[in-house]
Amino acid sequence: MLEQNTIDALAQELRYARENRKQVSHFSKRYPEMTIEDGYEIQRAWVRLELAAGRTIKGRKIGLTSRAMQQASQITEPDFAPLMDDMFFKQGDIAINQFIKPRVEVELAFVLKQSLKGPNTTLEDVLAATDYVVPAIEIIDARIEQFDSVTQAPRKVFDTISDFAANAGIVMGDVQIKPDAVDLRWIGALLLKNNVVEETGLAAGVLNHPAVGVAWLANKIAPYGEQLNAGDVVLAGSFTRPTTAEVGDEFVVDYGSLGIISFRFV
Repeated sequence: MLEQNTIDALAQELRYARENRKQVSHFSKRYPEMTIEDGYEIQRAWVRLELAAGRTIKGRKIGLTSRAMQQASQITEPDFAPLMDDMFFKQGDIAINQFIKPRVEVELAFVLKQSLKGPNTTLEDVLAATDYVVPAIEIIDARIEQFDSVTQAPRKVFDTISDFAANAGIVMGDVQIKPDAVDLRWIGALLLKNNVVEETGLAAGVLNHPAVGVAWLANKIAPYGEQLNAGDVVLAGSFTRPTTAEVGDEFVVDYGSLGIISFRFV
């Protein structure tokens, strides 16, 4: 376990990196003894800095929910991070200079009407506690270098967890779906960048049902005395690969009968 002063210093690095849009080197390279729990401790320290600066937590995101991404990261379970209030963006133009190297993923967001507290939360509990599900786009970013500037080695999952699980933004659609109105597993979407289909996917790619990840999260945070609260927005995990973005790129996610989400980086 890293020393608390080290954890606090690394959290400060991340906050500075986000504010100044300048990436930092891999924590796991500097501290080879670093563990997943260290990653979450750094993340929590960064959250405390954001709260002290006046930010609020509006929900959570779950990442690494697909089998392929878990294998690539050499882990056996998802990761998670908070959704801060300044990470919510409306459709339309979004200033790209708020990010460093943004990428885009397709997800479903669960908006809760009741709290969920582990350790025994089930998929059925999640559906009962959900007010509605809404199509969404997650904007991910890397305050820690994705590839080491010297060795080109990819960052480790410990780095990603520290870095808010790569979370940077969310854009929500307009169509609200009651959780029992459709089979959520079969919700599909097309991700277009500049009128070209880059990715397609089904929500079943998220642990075979997107609500499974929400149940996992409620159970995972329970030992820390935390829970998912009524009103929280929970991003359940991507069912497409991340798509790179540059200034001028226009993204459209077509959910068929569930509507379209669109925005442009300016």
